[in-house]
Amino acid sequence: MGPDLNNIVSSLQRSGTLINSLIAALTIGGQQLFSSFTFRCPCQVGKNFYYGSAFLVIPALILLVAGYALRSQTWTMSSEYCCSCAGPRRRIGLLERRLACLRLLSITGRALVAPLTWLAATLMTGTYYECAASEFVSVDHYPVFDNISGSKREEILAGFPCCQSATSDLILVRDEVALLHRYQSQMLGWILVTLATIAALVSYSLVRCCSPLTSLQHCYWTNHLCNERELFEQAAEQHSRLLIMQRIKKLFGFIPGNEDVRHIRIPSCQDWKDISTPSLLCMGGDLQGHYSFLGDQVDEANEESKSGGIELKP
Repeated sequence: MGPDLNNIVSSLQRSGTLINSLIAALTIGGQQLFSSFTFRCPCQVGKNFYYGSAFLVIPALILLVAGYALRSQTWTMSSEYCCSCAGPRRRIGLLERRLACLRLLSITGRALVAPLTWLAATLMTGTYYECAASEFVSVDHYPVFDNISGSKREEILAGFPCCQSATSDLILVRDEVALLHRYQSQMLGWILVTLATIAALVSYSLVRCCSPLTSLQHCYWTNHLCNERELFEQAAEQHSRLLIMQRIKKLFGFIPGNEDVRHIRIPSCQDWKDISTPSLLCMGGDLQGHYSFLGDQVDEANEESKSGGIELKP
């Protein structure tokens, strides 16, 4: 892969275009498989509407909830503003409020990609809409229904999506009704796509206009957050490994990977009892908190770390 292509891919990843495209493609593929193997219209009076509507709306709602839940920024914001362990409530400034609103709008935009794609794909296909709207089509202008009672007419209309055997006149009506439903469904799909595109363009423009940051500041802020997250994860991993190695050394007398095992020790029964009870984060009385499954061994490590940190000796 050439440097130019690498730059293009990196730019798409930073802007979210590549991720949104992958989400949309996976949603369309899942919708096609879901329709082929799962959807079967009941073709019964009073059931078609609920069945077709459920397959149209409920997966979109599930995808919307999953879109929020799978975004790490959602849990970051909830931890920052809702966590009870964060200490006393501080006053949030205007700039921080505006930045939080921008982050929430960004999360919402990404979360809406999958459900809107699902709705658009299903409406373009027309299968769910045809099942849901089959009982409500007007057939008064067809002479074949003049001598048919209302209940029998509803039963015939409910059976149209299943292509049940019928007379030649009813087959003609069924084909025309299917074309009508396909037309209505696809028109709704195009309207949804158009409105979503306009809303995305308007929201993106409003975000740029209402943002307290200039274009260069926004670019710097985005890169700053990425670098901050990356460096923090690296430091947290290294800190965690060093701290755990210190505690394991207290328990077993040596560090994994160290060939010098002259000071090996056998944990006593009390040692095993101590590490069998996990200590959870922020459950202790001190502000440093307990965050280990090594039980009371944590207290000893904390007492030593208060004076000068952690020192690993071979």
